[in-house]
Amino acid sequence: MEALSFFVGVVGNIISVLMFLSPVGTFWRIVKNKSTEEFESLPYICTLLNSSLWTYYGITKPGSYLVATVNGFGVVVEIIYISLFLIFAPPKMKGKTAILVGILDVGFLAAAVLVTHLALHGDLRIDAIGFLGAGLNIIMYGSPLAAMKTVVATKSVEYMPFLLSFFMFLNGGVWTLYAVLVQDWFLGVPNGTGFVLGTIQLVLYAIYRPAKHVSGDLEDGWPQSEQLLPSSSPEDNKNEEWSISRQK
Repeated sequence: MEALSFFVGVVGNIISVLMFLSPVGTFWRIVKNKSTEEFESLPYICTLLNSSLWTYYGITKPGSYLVATVNGFGVVVEIIYISLFLIFAPPKMKGKTAILVGILDVGFLAAAVLVTHLALHGDLRIDAIGFLGAGLNIIMYGSPLAAMKTVVATKSVEYMPFLLSFFMFLNGGVWTLYAVLVQDWFLGVPNGTGFVLGTIQLVLYAIYRPAKHVSGDLEDGWPQSEQLLPSSSPEDNKNEEWSISRQK
Protein backbone atom coordinates (compact mmCIF):
# COMPACT_ATOMS: atom_id res chain seq x y z
CA MET A 1 0.00 0.00 0.00
CA GLU A 2 2.87 2.36 0.78
CA ALA A 3 4.45 1.69 -2.63
CA LEU A 4 1.10 2.34 -4.34
CA SER A 5 0.54 5.59 -2.46
CA PHE A 6 4.06 6.74 -3.36
CA PHE A 7 3.45 5.93 -7.04
CA VAL A 8 0.12 7.79 -7.04
CA GLY A 9 1.80 10.71 -5.27
CA VAL A 10 4.50 10.89 -7.95
CA VAL A 11 1.84 10.82 -10.69
CA GLY A 12 -0.03 13.54 -8.78
CA ASN A 13 3.14 15.65 -8.69
CA ILE A 14 3.61 15.30 -12.44
CA ILE A 15 -0.01 16.29 -13.12
CA SER A 16 0.26 19.19 -10.66
CA VAL A 17 3.36 20.48 -12.50
CA LEU A 18 1.44 20.28 -15.78
CA MET A 19 -1.50 22.10 -14.16
CA PHE A 20 0.80 24.87 -12.93
CA LEU A 21 2.30 25.18 -16.43
CA SER A 22 -1.00 24.94 -18.35
CA PRO A 23 -1.62 28.75 -18.38
CA VAL A 24 1.70 29.36 -20.18
CA GLY A 25 -0.18 29.76 -23.49
CA THR A 26 -2.52 32.30 -21.91
CA PHE A 27 0.36 34.37 -20.56
CA TRP A 28 2.24 34.15 -23.83
CA ARG A 29 -0.86 35.68 -25.44
CA ILE A 30 -0.93 38.39 -22.72
CA VAL A 31 2.74 39.24 -23.28
CA LYS A 32 2.37 39.17 -27.07
CA ASN A 33 -0.70 41.43 -27.05
CA LYS A 34 0.57 43.49 -24.09
CA SER A 35 -2.90 43.19 -22.54
CA THR A 36 -4.69 40.88 -20.08
CA GLU A 37 -7.91 41.38 -22.11
CA GLU A 38 -10.82 39.76 -20.20
CA PHE A 39 -8.73 37.25 -18.25
CA GLU A 40 -9.18 37.18 -14.46
CA SER A 41 -6.31 37.36 -11.96
CA LEU A 42 -8.20 35.74 -9.06
CA PRO A 43 -7.43 32.11 -10.01
CA TYR A 44 -3.67 32.81 -9.94
CA ILE A 45 -3.86 34.79 -6.68
CA CYS A 46 -5.80 31.99 -4.99
CA THR A 47 -3.46 29.34 -6.40
CA LEU A 48 -0.41 31.20 -5.04
CA LEU A 49 -1.91 31.38 -1.55
CA ASN A 50 -3.01 27.75 -1.74
CA SER A 51 0.40 26.54 -2.93
CA SER A 52 2.16 28.54 -0.22
CA LEU A 53 0.07 27.03 2.56
CA TRP A 54 0.45 23.48 1.23
CA THR A 55 4.20 23.97 1.00
CA TYR A 56 4.11 24.97 4.68
CA TYR A 57 1.91 21.94 5.46
CA GLY A 58 4.27 19.59 3.61
CA ILE A 59 7.29 20.95 5.49
CA THR A 60 5.51 20.73 8.86
CA LYS A 61 3.96 17.26 8.54
CA PRO A 62 6.48 14.37 8.58
CA GLY A 63 6.61 12.30 5.37
CA SER A 64 4.78 14.87 3.25
CA TYR A 65 7.71 15.91 1.09
CA LEU A 66 5.78 15.10 -2.10
CA VAL A 67 3.22 17.74 -1.13
CA ALA A 68 5.92 20.28 -0.25
CA THR A 69 8.03 19.92 -3.39
CA VAL A 70 5.30 20.26 -6.01
CA ASN A 71 3.62 23.17 -4.21
CA GLY A 72 6.98 24.90 -3.81
CA PHE A 73 7.30 24.72 -7.60
CA GLY A 74 3.76 26.11 -7.87
CA VAL A 75 4.67 29.11 -5.69
CA VAL A 76 7.48 30.10 -8.08
CA VAL A 77 5.31 29.69 -11.20
CA GLU A 78 2.33 31.62 -9.77
CA ILE A 79 4.58 34.53 -8.71
CA ILE A 80 5.74 34.78 -12.35
CA TYR A 81 2.14 34.71 -13.63
CA ILE A 82 0.94 37.39 -11.21
CA SER A 83 3.95 39.59 -11.99
CA LEU A 84 3.12 39.43 -15.71
CA PHE A 85 -0.52 40.17 -14.93
CA LEU A 86 0.45 43.26 -12.93
CA ILE A 87 2.67 44.47 -15.78
CA PHE A 88 0.12 44.14 -18.60
CA ALA A 89 -3.25 44.66 -16.84
CA PRO A 90 -5.18 47.92 -17.35
CA PRO A 91 -4.97 50.35 -14.39
CA LYS A 92 -8.26 49.33 -12.77
CA MET A 93 -7.52 45.58 -12.95
CA LYS A 94 -3.90 46.22 -11.90
CA GLY A 95 -5.09 48.01 -8.74
CA LYS A 96 -7.60 45.28 -7.93
CA THR A 97 -4.98 42.57 -8.44
CA ALA A 98 -2.39 44.38 -6.29
CA ILE A 99 -4.89 44.80 -3.43
CA LEU A 100 -5.88 41.12 -3.52
CA VAL A 101 -2.22 40.03 -3.60
CA GLY A 102 -1.45 42.26 -0.60
CA ILE A 103 -4.43 41.00 1.42
CA LEU A 104 -4.32 37.29 0.57
CA ASP A 105 -0.83 36.34 -0.57
CA VAL A 106 1.04 38.59 1.87
CA GLY A 107 -1.16 39.56 4.82
CA PHE A 108 -3.24 36.42 5.27
CA LEU A 109 -0.35 34.07 4.56
CA ALA A 110 1.97 35.84 7.02
CA ALA A 111 -0.73 35.82 9.72
CA ALA A 112 -1.44 32.11 9.18
CA VAL A 113 2.24 31.14 9.39
CA LEU A 114 2.92 33.27 12.46
CA VAL A 115 -0.16 32.13 14.40
CA THR A 116 0.26 28.44 13.69
CA HIS A 117 4.02 28.53 14.28
CA LEU A 118 3.99 30.54 17.51
CA ALA A 119 0.70 29.59 19.15
CA LEU A 120 0.25 25.95 18.13
CA HIS A 121 2.45 22.88 18.42
CA GLY A 122 2.64 19.25 17.25
CA ASP A 123 -0.44 17.65 15.71
CA LEU A 124 -2.59 20.69 16.54
CA ARG A 125 -0.40 22.86 14.31
CA ILE A 126 -0.58 20.30 11.49
CA ASP A 127 -4.38 20.09 11.81
CA ALA A 128 -4.75 23.88 11.79
CA ILE A 129 -2.61 24.24 8.66
CA GLY A 130 -4.52 21.35 7.08
CA PHE A 131 -7.88 23.05 7.74
CA LEU A 132 -6.61 26.31 6.25
CA GLY A 133 -5.12 24.53 3.26
CA ALA A 134 -8.30 22.52 2.64
CA GLY A 135 -10.48 25.64 2.72
CA LEU A 136 -8.16 27.53 0.39
CA ASN A 137 -7.91 24.53 -1.93
CA ILE A 138 -11.68 24.64 -2.36
CA ILE A 139 -11.47 28.39 -3.05
CA MET A 140 -8.70 27.76 -5.61
CA TYR A 141 -10.76 25.15 -7.42
CA GLY A 142 -13.81 27.40 -7.20
CA SER A 143 -12.02 30.54 -8.43
CA PRO A 144 -12.79 29.77 -12.12
CA LEU A 145 -16.51 30.11 -11.27
CA ALA A 146 -16.30 33.72 -12.49
CA ALA A 147 -14.94 32.47 -15.81
CA MET A 148 -17.67 29.81 -15.92
CA LYS A 149 -20.30 32.55 -15.46
CA THR A 150 -18.73 34.45 -18.37
CA VAL A 151 -18.82 31.30 -20.51
CA VAL A 152 -22.55 30.82 -19.90
CA ALA A 153 -23.33 34.52 -20.44
CA THR A 154 -21.33 34.88 -23.67
CA LYS A 155 -21.73 31.27 -24.86
CA SER A 156 -17.99 31.28 -25.55
CA VAL A 157 -15.09 29.42 -23.90
CA GLU A 158 -12.45 31.91 -25.10
CA TYR A 159 -11.59 33.10 -21.58
CA MET A 160 -11.76 29.69 -19.87
CA PRO A 161 -8.53 27.95 -21.00
CA PHE A 162 -9.15 24.27 -21.75
CA LEU A 163 -5.78 22.99 -20.50
CA LEU A 164 -6.21 24.62 -17.09
CA SER A 165 -9.68 23.09 -16.70
CA PHE A 166 -8.45 19.69 -17.92
CA PHE A 167 -5.47 19.54 -15.56
CA MET A 168 -7.56 20.79 -12.63
CA PHE A 169 -9.88 17.85 -13.32
CA LEU A 170 -6.96 15.38 -13.45
CA ASN A 171 -5.20 16.95 -10.48
CA GLY A 172 -8.30 16.77 -8.29
CA GLY A 173 -8.94 13.14 -9.20
CA VAL A 174 -5.38 11.86 -8.63
CA TRP A 175 -4.85 13.72 -5.33
CA THR A 176 -8.23 12.49 -4.10
CA LEU A 177 -7.06 8.92 -4.76
CA TYR A 178 -3.74 9.66 -3.00
CA ALA A 179 -5.62 11.10 0.00
CA VAL A 180 -7.74 7.95 0.28
CA LEU A 181 -4.64 5.74 0.17
CA VAL A 182 -2.78 7.68 2.89
CA GLN A 183 -6.01 8.57 4.76
CA ASP A 184 -5.36 12.31 4.69
CA TRP A 185 -8.76 13.96 4.50
CA PHE A 186 -7.27 17.45 4.48
CA LEU A 187 -6.10 16.53 0.98
CA GLY A 188 -9.13 14.41 0.07
CA VAL A 189 -12.07 16.76 0.65
CA PRO A 190 -10.81 19.82 -1.30
CA ASN A 191 -9.37 17.76 -4.15
CA GLY A 192 -12.61 15.80 -4.41
CA THR A 193 -14.38 19.15 -4.69
CA GLY A 194 -11.86 20.18 -7.34
CA PHE A 195 -12.54 16.99 -9.29
CA VAL A 196 -16.27 17.80 -9.38
CA LEU A 197 -15.72 21.46 -10.37
CA GLY A 198 -13.20 20.42 -13.01
CA THR A 199 -15.77 18.04 -14.45
CA ILE A 200 -18.33 20.87 -14.64
CA GLN A 201 -15.83 23.08 -16.48
CA LEU A 202 -15.14 20.36 -19.04
CA VAL A 203 -18.88 19.88 -19.56
CA LEU A 204 -19.26 23.63 -20.19
CA TYR A 205 -16.35 23.49 -22.60
CA ALA A 206 -18.00 20.63 -24.50
CA ILE A 207 -21.27 22.58 -24.72
CA TYR A 208 -19.87 25.97 -25.76
CA ARG A 209 -16.72 25.07 -27.72
CA PRO A 210 -16.54 26.57 -31.25
CA ALA A 211 -18.37 24.51 -33.88
CA LYS A 212 -16.38 23.08 -36.76
CA HIS A 213 -17.54 24.12 -40.25
CA VAL A 214 -18.18 21.54 -42.95
CA SER A 215 -16.23 21.94 -46.18
CA GLY A 216 -18.10 23.81 -48.89
CA ASP A 217 -17.43 21.02 -51.40
CA LEU A 218 -19.65 18.66 -49.45
CA GLU A 219 -22.40 21.05 -48.41
CA ASP A 220 -24.72 19.76 -51.15
CA GLY A 221 -24.08 16.15 -50.24
CA TRP A 222 -22.19 15.33 -53.47
CA PRO A 223 -18.49 15.37 -54.30
CA GLN A 224 -17.51 18.34 -56.43
CA SER A 225 -15.86 16.08 -59.03
CA GLU A 226 -19.18 14.39 -59.82
CA GLN A 227 -20.98 17.72 -60.19
CA LEU A 228 -18.48 18.88 -62.85
CA LEU A 229 -18.86 15.87 -65.22
CA PRO A 230 -19.73 17.14 -68.72
CA SER A 231 -23.14 16.21 -70.17
CA SER A 232 -23.85 15.41 -73.81
CA SER A 233 -26.24 17.61 -75.79
CA PRO A 234 -28.84 16.18 -78.27
CA GLU A 235 -26.84 17.65 -81.17
CA ASP A 236 -23.71 15.80 -80.05
CA ASN A 237 -25.67 12.52 -79.89
CA LYS A 238 -27.08 13.04 -83.40
CA ASN A 239 -23.63 13.70 -84.89
CA GLU A 240 -22.28 10.60 -83.16
CA GLU A 241 -25.07 8.41 -84.66
CA TRP A 242 -24.43 9.84 -88.22
CA SER A 243 -20.72 9.07 -87.89
CA ILE A 244 -21.40 5.46 -86.93
CA SER A 245 -23.87 4.94 -89.82
CA ARG A 246 -21.26 6.16 -92.37
CA GLN A 247 -18.68 3.74 -90.95
CA LYS A 248 -21.09 0.90 -91.60
